[in-house]
Amino acid sequence: MPFLGQDWRSPGQSWVKTADGWKRFLDEKSGSFVSDLSSYCNKEVYNKENLFNSLNYDVAAKKRKKDMLNSKTKTQYFHQEKWIYVHKGSTKERHGYCTLGEAFNRLDFSTAILDSRRFNYVVRLLELIAKSQLTSLSGIAQKNFMNILEKVVLKVLEDQQNIRLIRELLQTLYTSLCTLVQRVGKCVLVGNINMWVYRMETILHWQQQLNNIQITRPAFKGLTFTDLPLCLQLNIMQRLSDGRDLVSLGQVGPNLHVLSEDRLLWKRLCQYHFSERQIRKRLILSDKGQLDWKKMYFKLVRCYPRKEQYGDTLQLCKHCHILSWKGTDHPCTANNPQSCSVSLSPQDFINLFKF
Repeated sequence: MPFLGQDWRSPGQSWVKTADGWKRFLDEKSGSFVSDLSSYCNKEVYNKENLFNSLNYDVAAKKRKKDMLNSKTKTQYFHQEKWIYVHKGSTKERHGYCTLGEAFNRLDFSTAILDSRRFNYVVRLLELIAKSQLTSLSGIAQKNFMNILEKVVLKVLEDQQNIRLIRELLQTLYTSLCTLVQRVGKCVLVGNINMWVYRMETILHWQQQLNNIQITRPAFKGLTFTDLPLCLQLNIMQRLSDGRDLVSLGQVGPNLHVLSEDRLLWKRLCQYHFSERQIRKRLILSDKGQLDWKKMYFKLVRCYPRKEQYGDTLQLCKHCHILSWKGTDHPCTANNPQSCSVSLSPQDFINLFKF
């Protein structure tokens, strides 16, 4: 409803910014408000164009200050729900459907990163969202994403573990944001450009902190890994699922370097991640005429995805369509709820909300 003054059809009053603040202009002869400021501006040596330019600059400066304040606010949207109902369509009892952002907000991911069994699962999920699903999140979900990411970085800086994993996550997120920020005019991101620039600067700061981290040697003086028999050392190395970890372990000492070059170790690693058909397509022979399993592994990694394995995962109950962490009780009416549950990989979790 318009404001009803003496003449509500008038274009409005004329204002100008002075040292004492904004003031309205009166015609000295008629005593009424003037609609044209050209004469006044000439009298007071004001340039109308500069006047409105300064006004625009002040508004833009205030808006940037407000955006920076909002982006720096540590408002937490962490929820503690152990399970959620996933509905994909409207019914008489429930309207709408569950989205990826809603599930990301309601599930307890902030506590899950503190559990070593769920940490890698959450990090992988954050990486997949950063690659392709960041624009599908709501504004609150995007802020929650950055808050959880901050908790992950702080945990890694404190524990000094999984450094390479978080470096890759931050690089993936920064690359995606660089692409999305260039398309802001197409409304692919929620929020002001200044807020996203600040977030990108925060990511660069986190990367710098991870690059400057100094791993401290533990004060424990008891039995170490190198004090174990060689067969036990090799048995422990067979539990590593990433070839880069084997290479890093081999750089610790000459004895570990010899163990890390074991052909059987790399053969089992290839057979664990890839099928026989994939391996036969990427055969590489060494100078001695034998299969070079180490080179084959890194060749296969560039061509095919590796097998993912997690200590704990999210699971979906097919009977009641409830999503929860593995081992969490939920109100299910099935006779055997465990038989109705299906474990979801991070990619399966994202695919669950593609309609």
